[in-house]
Amino acid sequence: MPTIESTILINAPIGHVYAIAKDNESFPEFMEDVESLDIVSRDGDEITSDWIGKVPAFGLKVRWRQKDVWDDANYRCEFVQLEGDYDEMSGSWSFVEEERGTRFNSTLVYEYSVPGLGPLVGKVIYGLVVKNMEGILAAIKDRAEKSQPYG
Repeated sequence: MPTIESTILINAPIGHVYAIAKDNESFPEFMEDVESLDIVSRDGDEITSDWIGKVPAFGLKVRWRQKDVWDDANYRCEFVQLEGDYDEMSGSWSFVEEERGTRFNSTLVYEYSVPGLGPLVGKVIYGLVVKNMEGILAAIKDRAEKSQPYG
């Protein structure tokens, strides 16, 4: 299965960056590729939500239900698709305090197959997923730095 690892340095305190990431129901307000995100349930540090993502290049929408498990003590989130358009999807986010900022690391493992279409389509999908993940990290960076930057 394809794995995408992304990282970005954010010029804002770790607690602030983590709070923005954890407030995923606000993502549609500042992320272009997230059409909607509805919380289905909250149980302690576990949040289940329904997502609709946009793929503007093809005018498509991707839907899935996701369970997030947040670890506030370690600034970490593990997530997995429970059902939806991906064949499989899981990953993690971690936040590491660095001098004058926060490193946001993202790992996504996914399988998305289109029956009857070959490896070329797989490469196109991989590129779209990379672009989407980089967009999520950049959107959280932008929101954090505009609202509570260091220095």
